[in-house]
Formats: sequence, structure tokens, C-alpha cells
Amino acid sequence: MKYYKLVFIPLLLLAAVAISLACEPDDICPAGTPTTPRLVIDLYDAQNGDNKKNVFKLVAIGSDFYTNPMPADTDKILEDYNFLSQTDEIRLPLKTTENATKFVLIKDAFINDNGTPNDPSDDFIDGNADTISMGFSREEVYVSRACGYKTIYKNVTLTIEPDEDNWMLSSIPLSDNQSVEDDFQTHFNITH
Repeated sequence: MKYYKLVFIPLLLLAAVAISLACEPDDICPAGTPTTPRLVIDLYDAQNGDNKKNVFKLVAIGSDFYTNPMPADTDKILEDYNFLSQTDEIRLPLKTTENATKFVLIKDAFINDNGTPNDPSDDFIDGNADTISMGFSREEVYVSRACGYKTIYKNVTLTIEPDEDNWMLSSIPLSDNQSVEDDFQTHFNITH
């Protein structure tokens, strides 16, 4: 029995040391680690292309969820763009499982009570809605063991779908073969 204790205890200690050395300090993804980037769009004045221009009361909805009219009580509005008071920059997430993404951006958005102010069940979001389409190819990039992978986007295109009253007039990529690898820089300019 004494022999087993002499062999077993050192083996147990050796296993404990090996296990503790196998753990790495990066088992938790740090908050500041770059993850899948968003598409960054700056908004410019169509009359003076050197000046940024705010858009007011902006609502952004993924086109997969958009209906016309859009019910006012929807939970499909992009979190940062729920009647945003004013902005001259838009940051949109792109799909990580498909090679295209579409958003409906509603400028000067407001809740239309449909003539029945006491009945919110028929209220809808009104305003000037434009649709933008982005096409791209995707590439998965390893970040770390704790953070896993992030998606970067190559050959990104942005198209403003024409309608009878577009508020977005033109889109300009900031480089040929535009890629989206981080959200620290602007990728497209849109004039309005």
C-alpha cells in the first residue's frame, strides 16, 4: 500500500501540473478584439460633395423583414437605427452566411396613426424609404482560440435601388475592389 502512495501521489501531482500548464490566459475573448466588421457609409451633400450632411430620423430594417407598410410595433428595426435623430454616418452589418445583404433605410421616419389615433394596432412607419443592396465575397479569418473566426468581405459593391423618390442619389466606393476588413474606416460615400 505504501508503494502505491509513493507512485500515485507524484503521478497525481504531475498530472495536476500538466493540466494547469495547458490552460491559456486567452480562454476569454477580450472586449476590444476586432470581430466581424460592419460596412461604414459616410453621407455627403449632393450639392457640395466635400461636405458631410446629416440625415434625420433614420430607421434601418433588413429587407428580409421589411413590409410596406411596416407595422410601428415591429422588433425588426436595426438596434442603432430606431428613429435615430440625426447622423452623417451609417454602420450596417453584412450577412455572414450569404454573399448579399439588403437594407431599407427610411429617412424622416415617423409613426403614422392611419387616421385612428386611439388604435395603435394599425399604426405604421412612414417616411422616404430607399433600398440599398450590397454584394460581396466572404472570407473567414482566424482571430484566436477564444474569439474564433471573423468574416471579412471582399469585392464589396453597393447599389441604390431606384424608385420614384430616392433620397439617396449616388454611392461611391472609396477604393477599387472595396473590401470590409474593419469598421474603423469608411467604405462608401452616399450623396443625398
